[in-house]
Amino acid sequence: MSGSESFERPRGLRRGAALTLVFATVLATAAATNSLPRTGDEAPAERARPVSSTADRDEVARAAADAMANGTSATDAAEEVVSRSGDRWGAVYDKREYEEFRQALDGEYTGVGLWARRTAGGLVEVTRVQPGGPAQKAGIGAGDIIREVDGRGVAKRPVTEVMALLRGDTRSAAAEDTADAQNSPDDAPGAPGAPGAPDRPDASGESAVGTRVALGLEREGRRWTENLSRARLTTESVTVDTIEGGALRIKVGAFTKGTGERVREAVLEAPKGAGVLLDLRGNAGGLVSEAVRATSAFLDGGLVATYDIRGEQRALYADPGGDTERPVVVVVDGGTMSAAELVTGALKDRGRSVTVGSRTFGKGSVQMPSKLPDGSVAELTVGHYRTPAGHGVDGQGVTPDLQVGEGAQERARTVLSGLGGTETE
Repeated sequence: MSGSESFERPRGLRRGAALTLVFATVLATAAATNSLPRTGDEAPAERARPVSSTADRDEVARAAADAMANGTSATDAAEEVVSRSGDRWGAVYDKREYEEFRQALDGEYTGVGLWARRTAGGLVEVTRVQPGGPAQKAGIGAGDIIREVDGRGVAKRPVTEVMALLRGDTRSAAAEDTADAQNSPDDAPGAPGAPGAPDRPDASGESAVGTRVALGLEREGRRWTENLSRARLTTESVTVDTIEGGALRIKVGAFTKGTGERVREAVLEAPKGAGVLLDLRGNAGGLVSEAVRATSAFLDGGLVATYDIRGEQRALYADPGGDTERPVVVVVDGGTMSAAELVTGALKDRGRSVTVGSRTFGKGSVQMPSKLPDGSVAELTVGHYRTPAGHGVDGQGVTPDLQVGEGAQERARTVLSGLGGTETE
């Protein structure tokens, strides 16, 4: 099980993104409800998940207003209506939480800048640190073991709870005590840049930026304590490198603000003739506008997806001028969700890529925010989207052209070579 400071759901509730039309990033909730295929597993076609139900916007608003009149929590009342509705991707945020998700989509979070996982032996091990972050500046590195956070032992705590403690989010940490320890599946929420609820405040509601946290660490038998100051950090949602054979690998961790343009720039700057391996594994989604912009890097206009908003049909189109000649292979898995599935489906249906990996998650519903009387926000499912060929994604996912579990990247590189996208000896 792995985790990242930059990906968390307050109070264990279903959470999505906010402010603009988005496909919610609710990977941890799916894991908690046993609806998430394991990373690398091939999900059989007959195991389709039910299409999302929707909550009635007016009913949610009435529940919130009645609660306010009775002196009880409007947010809690709205959440109860959403929960009863069966809208598995619906969520209700108070004003502060809504702002935090907006910040998350800007690729920001508060913490010390590290990722961790649970080892086979039950230890919490640092898997990487963010360059320039407090952890990296203190000399903490991959392989170090976290023993304590502010004097609290972490041996029996879920990794998600340990990450909450590092962020100063005592409320989420307390909630995790009763949560399923499998809420953070391997290689999914821990992906760098994944959107969620960064900059979580402590129980007093004040920002955790600048507060101190003591980490009890161990490395090769030596134990010591580092006192770190939490900082506002920016995640990098896109990483680019060159793989064997000269092809370009573009790893997109999440579709946060600016992601689409960074993908386009990477493609434009790639050497002539070099193929692209677009890695969307573990990408839980993000902003639709950024997903469309990223898709546009490989298309010269045309349809990306169709969707309905309360029965009204709409469409999303790629920008003109993308690279339509360069070979492209998209790598996906069971953690590829939402806006990442939109990209996958568009490039596959438009004949622009070969898709390799395992069936994607199947989250193809559309959420839009609605302000409630107390200032909180209900994000409710209002429709579903389809790929350019008319295939529904919600509950179905996208089935790759080449279904592979282990070794998906190597198989993808082989496919790319066959398309002429890598150098051969």
